[in-house]
Amino acid sequence: MKHFLFFMLFFTTLMVSAQTELGTKYKPIPAPKFGAKPKKTPVPEVKDPQAESLDIPSIKTPNVFENKTITTPSKFQIGEEKSKFSMSTETDFANPGDRYVDKMEKDLNKALKDAGLTEDQQPLVMKDVSYGDIRTKSPYFVIKCRDYGAIDGDLIKAVLNKDVIKERLLLRADYQEFRIYLADGINTFEMIALNKGQYGGNTGQFQIYDAEGKFILSDLWQNFNTGVQAKFIIVKEDDKVKK
Repeated sequence: MKHFLFFMLFFTTLMVSAQTELGTKYKPIPAPKFGAKPKKTPVPEVKDPQAESLDIPSIKTPNVFENKTITTPSKFQIGEEKSKFSMSTETDFANPGDRYVDKMEKDLNKALKDAGLTEDQQPLVMKDVSYGDIRTKSPYFVIKCRDYGAIDGDLIKAVLNKDVIKERLLLRADYQEFRIYLADGINTFEMIALNKGQYGGNTGQFQIYDAEGKFILSDLWQNFNTGVQAKFIIVKEDDKVKK
């Protein structure tokens, strides 16, 4: 038993001694050292001599939307803001056709007037109109009158010193004439509108000549209301020469 213990102790001591000797003599082998990595030499580019002799421009695909010779720029572009400026006083809820009504009415009135189908759009004359005093030595006057506007059924009555000369004279486009014989002194002469024409007030034109055909006066009346008078004062002077 003693021999066995002695053998174990000796073996253990031998193993420890061997490990100690190996620990002192062991040296690690260093990793091999390599130099810097060699640089790669670039491969020289070989140019095609035929390509150098040809001057070929780069090809760019055209944009037909930017070429104004192909397409005309539209004002209705996507994203383009609509102008808010307007000279019109209309609201967004107004009828767009209303602004043309006044112009159409004016054009229609002008066309009817030019065609002789209507008269000037003026207010009716409601009061009598005086055409002044006339002095003459002529025994009578020749009165010529006509409708100078549209032939729309204008009627007049002629009265001299309260005597009816023409009861109901329908005015035409051409002149109609009649005579009024004058008394010595002051004479009153009226042409009275008997109605209003179809296209407006009573409208007429007159000319006055003396017995010798001498022109005395010319004028017109316009848009007379029914009953309105064109009034004249005619003073007939004595044509006898006192001796």
